[in-house]
Amino acid sequence: MADKKFFQTAAPISIEAIAAMTGAVPVLRSGKNPDAARTFADVAPLSRAGDNDISFLDNIKYAETFGHSKAGACFVRVKYVDNAPPNMVLFVTEQPYYAYALTAQYFYPVAHISPSISPAAHIDETAKVGSGCRIDSGTVLGRNVKIGDNSWIGANTVISDGVEIGSNTIIGPLCSISHSIVGNHVIVHRGVHIGQDGFGFAPGRGSIIKVPQLGRVIIGDNVEIGSGTCIDRGAGPDTMIGAGSKIDNLVQIGHNVQIGRSVVVAAQTGIAGSTFVGDGVMIGGQVGISGHLNIGAGAKLAAQTGVMNDVPPGASFGGSPAVAIKDWHRQTIALAKIAGGKTE
Repeated sequence: MADKKFFQTAAPISIEAIAAMTGAVPVLRSGKNPDAARTFADVAPLSRAGDNDISFLDNIKYAETFGHSKAGACFVRVKYVDNAPPNMVLFVTEQPYYAYALTAQYFYPVAHISPSISPAAHIDETAKVGSGCRIDSGTVLGRNVKIGDNSWIGANTVISDGVEIGSNTIIGPLCSISHSIVGNHVIVHRGVHIGQDGFGFAPGRGSIIKVPQLGRVIIGDNVEIGSGTCIDRGAGPDTMIGAGSKIDNLVQIGHNVQIGRSVVVAAQTGIAGSTFVGDGVMIGGQVGISGHLNIGAGAKLAAQTGVMNDVPPGASFGGSPAVAIKDWHRQTIALAKIAGGKTE
């Protein structure tokens, strides 16, 4: 349960309203319908939830915890209904975690921005700041910067000349953004750096010289970028992050990379220059992807995968060098047998 010093909950919500919001069907283990007017006041994990809390079960590892939970309600798949405590309200859905997320968003909406411009911000006279914005102390807005309505620029963040940022976008503290166009409803967490030079160098005549990086970074709507991530601008073509994509902390995205819509990239992943990542791709933690590759739409890359060749659409790959996930499991089992280890 959230610490009230940092998080404030919304008003309690009824079973009827939860069902309408999530599409889940409320039932009791007995098969009877619960009182539609009953309300719940918060969300909480199964192990800590009480009678006024809503939880979820989306992983079989927690099935036993679910059976003993004191949660008043829980989002579950239909196959777990008979394992529930007798008085628990069950919101039956095939997407329990998604339904839980919608409910958690209700209780803990994004903080309302109180419009203000700190006198300690440094804003060029040519910069344009939309209505309802918050510009915190130490922020620097360069020449011809454009900030859309209701956006928030955190303390000590530098937005360089010519950058455009859309409406309802949050840029955390200690960020730097240059050579970029950022969409609406984007969240950039603290310490992110976007638009710096790509890693472009040309060896010759006994030395290495810099190749000018002349592209931009284009970030679509509803993108979220985690702390410490770096996104290089293009060398000529733009670096692009598609709408709805979610990028974790400490990710490196090289110049000219094009990431499609609704892509998920976990922490400590590196994507080398000029690689194309299709829509809906899911990339695990510490994945390394070589440059000039094509990762097909809907592909999945297991954690610590080393990708050196194209990945077909919809394929699941793992290992280093990356192979089809079934082949990777076979390799792991075979190697364990050779080494005399366990294959469990």
